[in-house]
Amino acid sequence: MTHRTLHIGTRGSPLALWQAEHVRDLLKSGGFSGDIDVDVFSTAGDRIKDKPLREFGGKGLFTKEIDDALLTGAIDLAVHSMKDLPTELPAGTIIAAIPERGDVRDAFISHKARTLQDLPEGALVGTASLRRQAQVKRIRPDLRVETFRGNVQTRLRKLEEEKADATLLAYAGLTRLELTRHATAVIEPEEMLPAVGQGALGVACRSEDQEVIDWLKPLHHRPTEIAISCERAFLARLDGSCRTPIAGLAELDGDRITFRGMILKPDGSEWFETSREGEHIHAAALGTDAAAELLERAGPDFLVDLD
Repeated sequence: MTHRTLHIGTRGSPLALWQAEHVRDLLKSGGFSGDIDVDVFSTAGDRIKDKPLREFGGKGLFTKEIDDALLTGAIDLAVHSMKDLPTELPAGTIIAAIPERGDVRDAFISHKARTLQDLPEGALVGTASLRRQAQVKRIRPDLRVETFRGNVQTRLRKLEEEKADATLLAYAGLTRLELTRHATAVIEPEEMLPAVGQGALGVACRSEDQEVIDWLKPLHHRPTEIAISCERAFLARLDGSCRTPIAGLAELDGDRITFRGMILKPDGSEWFETSREGEHIHAAALGTDAAAELLERAGPDFLVDLD
């Protein structure tokens, strides 16, 4: 019988809480019989509400406080959206489990048009994602884009208040919050490539806490891990952050993996993309190789100019 109480650290948004509670439920169904508490943390990324996060340090703004609590032993594990995780984790922590991935696609939401292509010329699209902003401008250079911060519910409310003509959100988040009714259209990856890690969760713990690592093993989904390893290798080679519009998606079919990656200028005026296919055992190498190709084709100043 398990007597230890596990503490899960998470951000306080409704979606982050859903993710933590989902991991709690998976642990229970996987055989953990002890108590599991969900501890909520306010991160710098949550507190900065009116400015682009790339001005303050990027992805780590959503994880630092939780990482610190993990390292000090205040919590036993942390649940993150994989797309929010920096490519380098804090020393002493590991991603011990990646549950099965959700939907990777973006959702288009508008009360004024059925699709992105149907928006009137000069319409305003609100989104906090530099990747989405760049791809919107690539597809529709005539549209205006503006930073649209806040959790899912906040962004939906801003749209209701007509602070923008449309917005884009991860369809997986809408699904988890039972808000898919708000999606006007779902955008296929062929039209808009998702963020690296979109739809996937990562469960982090201390690297020496073998007990927690063992409890997390039933949560791990190997096919998702393989795809994510390819995407994050691509991101790591590009040294990606919130300051760089980078998109990538790996998909597994049996023992084969296919990958498509893209880098863009923030205004969508220039972009480079490539694809790879190979055996799944070479997933990370494929992602790294794809990134190396794009860096060579784009030239040394392409990403530097985005800082």
